[in-house]
Amino acid sequence: MIHKLLAKNGGGTNSVTAAAALVGAASLVSRLLGVFRDRVLAAEFGAGSNLDVYYAAFRVPDLLFNLLILGALSAGFIPVFTQLLRRHLVSKKVSGSPAAWHLVNSLVTIIFIAVIVIGSILYFITPSIAPLLAPGFNEAQLDQLVQLTRIMYLSPLLLGISGVLAGILQSFRQFLVYALAPVMYNIGIIIGALFLVPILGLEGLAWGVVLGAGLHLLIQLPLAFKLGWRFRFRFKLDKSIRTVLRLMVPRTASLAIAQLNLVVITIIASTAAVGSLAIFNLAFNLQSLPLGIFAISFAIAAFPTFAELANRKKELIEVFSRTVRQVLFFMVPFSTLLIVLRAQLVRTVLGSGRFDWEDTVLTMQALSLFALSLVAQAITPIITRVFFSLHDTKTPFTSMLISAGVNLVLSVWLVKSLGVLGLVIAFGISSYLALLLLAVALRKKLGSLNSWPIIISFSKITVASAGLAIVVQLVKWGITPFLGLGGTDTFLGIASQGFIAGVFGIFAFVVIARMLRVPEVSLLTNAIKRRPKVINVPAEAVEKELD
Repeated sequence: MIHKLLAKNGGGTNSVTAAAALVGAASLVSRLLGVFRDRVLAAEFGAGSNLDVYYAAFRVPDLLFNLLILGALSAGFIPVFTQLLRRHLVSKKVSGSPAAWHLVNSLVTIIFIAVIVIGSILYFITPSIAPLLAPGFNEAQLDQLVQLTRIMYLSPLLLGISGVLAGILQSFRQFLVYALAPVMYNIGIIIGALFLVPILGLEGLAWGVVLGAGLHLLIQLPLAFKLGWRFRFRFKLDKSIRTVLRLMVPRTASLAIAQLNLVVITIIASTAAVGSLAIFNLAFNLQSLPLGIFAISFAIAAFPTFAELANRKKELIEVFSRTVRQVLFFMVPFSTLLIVLRAQLVRTVLGSGRFDWEDTVLTMQALSLFALSLVAQAITPIITRVFFSLHDTKTPFTSMLISAGVNLVLSVWLVKSLGVLGLVIAFGISSYLALLLLAVALRKKLGSLNSWPIIISFSKITVASAGLAIVVQLVKWGITPFLGLGGTDTFLGIASQGFIAGVFGIFAFVVIARMLRVPEVSLLTNAIKRRPKVINVPAEAVEKELD
């Protein structure tokens, strides 16, 4: 039953915009579940030592996942897998591409062995790592950190295999099931917070992460089987797997720097005021809501297209420019909304239970600073994937290395006077530096980025977003007397104020953008009027697109 349902609704799409809409819709559900997850965590624990331990426990398992797995999947697997499909799809049956499936099985086997071996070693040395990871923690916190980290070592194994399946689904334009996987991941964490914590204590959160990783894998298995994958133990370093490994080395180095950046933030935050790490992560998760829905969705959806157009630079530049403009159309106004509605958002989402007013104010301030860097965070993944499609992973590594160094220096300097807000400011500055370095390098590589349409659209979108901010502020002030007993001191009052003001602001943005003839408005209205075309027979669609 489930197999038939997933096969029927595979979610194959034949355009970047349609695919991004599909991924974005699923991402919206996932991010809303993430918001609910954070509300549960904030209400249960507050921005205190328990959440500091929980977030710190992610660092080593995340480092393991990023170094051993994500580098191969994000930089090498999809381009190489796509090339093998193009070369070997000689019939309408996916089974006509044995080399592609050999690559998959080799990669799954290598990931499985590597994670088991390295994870086992890390399991035993975690007590020695913990004091280095969080030097500001006391002995009880360090004991908790060790236990949670050891449990979470199971998640890279599950997410690693799931990540390979996700690469298969992306290559075949099957974005629906792929996009639902993070939804299942958040459901697992929520189950841990609601049902396992009362039984197991803080360790219930760690087991929730493992459960989420398992669900992330399970939802993708049926469709991967339908597309033709059958697991066979295969440890052979043939040409395709060597190409993936070669491409992943600079990408893995980039991810290592990014992860070490987060480790440094964890170390510094552990020495700051109690709850600093929790506030940083809670604010980061809130600002990631529009980032995941729009920017990451477009980057994921565009990557296979970038890979196919790697040898047709003129078309690649056009698709890149159009994708950037579409992302800006969403990210600039939503960044503005995060700033002008920061109080309403933080109090609605997190303001309950043990999450007190001091926590709320600090999170609001951090959220505003994060929002200022959202444009850089949104465009960087798109540029990075263009480099990956061109089999260039060294340039993103160099840019990441420089920006990470700047972030480290600024973090150490600013945290002394600004606390957790100094970490956020340093993160924002380094994000824009990474974007600048990548953009300059990509323009040099391609000869052009079709920049003028981007600049013109960005200018118009900024003007429309300023109008949005003004309307939101006016509506907030105007409706306050009508919020009833308690006004903005109640959950319903503050939530209603934010929702109504936000709706009026978005409406104003669309009207002003239409007046300024921003072309992305037409794409939005057309998407609302008609559903994106869905292709139900993925193998035929992929064969036609790859030929």
